[in-house]
Amino acid sequence: MTSPRVPGAGDRFELPCGESVGLSTLDMGMREFDCDCGDTHAVVMDVHPPGRFLPEFLVDVLRETVETTDEADQLGTVHLMGIVLEEFPDAVLAKDVEDDGDIGCGLVWVTDFDSRRLHEIVVELVVELMEHAVSHADDEAAIDAFETEMAEFDVGEFVETYRHQRDFEGEYDSAA
Repeated sequence: MTSPRVPGAGDRFELPCGESVGLSTLDMGMREFDCDCGDTHAVVMDVHPPGRFLPEFLVDVLRETVETTDEADQLGTVHLMGIVLEEFPDAVLAKDVEDDGDIGCGLVWVTDFDSRRLHEIVVELVVELMEHAVSHADDEAAIDAFETEMAEFDVGEFVETYRHQRDFEGEYDSAA
């Protein structure tokens, strides 16, 4: 597990747990860190690809079907974390760090939960989004087929398998 590089360095911001972290302690390879509060917090940056949470084929499907309402051309990590932030406003801190050249990203999110739990939450919320979209289909057979598949879908098992297939322990994860 990655630990912050220089404890207490740089501009600080308050975490959802009440502790604070120095911006310069975060780097693009971090997925989580052990906090002084005793918990492990997930770290996500806008430069992290959505493939961190979802298989590339699913990201491609979502990008083809989900229209974004911001300046982004396609669905990305910013949108996934926006959904998480909307669902868990008190458990996610979003920080604009675009002006901090040490970090290398524009937005950073730190959550009350660790990276594995965040991964599960992202998958759960995407499944809910897909269920909502399918419920508006005019094809009852497609709706029934989707509902049958989702009844058998185990988020925890999916996340465990997906994380096992990718190297989430090293600094750089890669597709399996």
